[in-house]
Amino acid sequence: MKLVIVTGMSGAGKTVALKMLEDIGYYCVDNLPVELLPKFVELTKNSDRDTDAALGIDIRSGEKLPELKDFLSSLKASHIDTRILFLDADDATLIRRYKETRRSHPLSRNGRIEDGIRKEREKLAFLKEQADTIIDTGGLLTRELKQELVRIFVDRKEYRDLFVTILSFGYMYGIPNDTDLLFDVRFLPNPFYEAKLRSKTGEDKEVSDYVFSNGVGDVFLDKLTDMIRFLIPHYIEEGKTQLVIGIGCTGGQHRSVAVADALAERLKTMADIGMKVEHRDADRNRRKQGGV
Repeated sequence: MKLVIVTGMSGAGKTVALKMLEDIGYYCVDNLPVELLPKFVELTKNSDRDTDAALGIDIRSGEKLPELKDFLSSLKASHIDTRILFLDADDATLIRRYKETRRSHPLSRNGRIEDGIRKEREKLAFLKEQADTIIDTGGLLTRELKQELVRIFVDRKEYRDLFVTILSFGYMYGIPNDTDLLFDVRFLPNPFYEAKLRSKTGEDKEVSDYVFSNGVGDVFLDKLTDMIRFLIPHYIEEGKTQLVIGIGCTGGQHRSVAVADALAERLKTMADIGMKVEHRDADRNRRKQGGV
């Protein structure tokens, strides 16, 4: 079990950090009462699943915050792999962020933001002293903060910078809502009109061969692969972590399936991405014995 304590100044980016850690597989809990922390760690540690966790703990813990010192000491004694991430920013940046969001500082509900920030720094000083990593987010864009967190926390053998889903579907059942890129392959040869292929899917070799039989499919796939290879590094640079590529034909059984599988085969050697292929409508259409 790995445990990351995400803490720091209000407005410095703790929510972004927790969401990013959740994206890479951490079980995240924000603002858990300090008195419940030992029980949470015990339950997580004894879980049947190998679960890494991230806890958001900050000034919202109120008078209980000093008790965190004893909790951190007990973690070290129990040999749990624990890291403290402290997010900080200069006062001017924090004030500007609060004014932009029109939120009040938790320690200055009825006073000046400057006073709340000063009090918060004093109360969090012991956490900053124990922090394994301190990130000043004052000059960072959100995507740059995510990149820094990836560099620090992600084991490259288990997680890639971008996870790509190649999704085949049928237009007759509607366009998927979550597609980032959408391609219509209804211009390719249609196996539906071949009786011996009608009940099969694009995952069958004879269907795939038919779809690519006239050479047009190969030309399209070359151009599509080049474009995706061009786009992926730029998506990663902008901080995108999920990409859904929709490949559609009429019924989602033959042409879109064949193209989706072929595209995945070409992209599987790319570094910095994880990938999966989903065929949303292939089985549904085959059960109906019609459409492609």
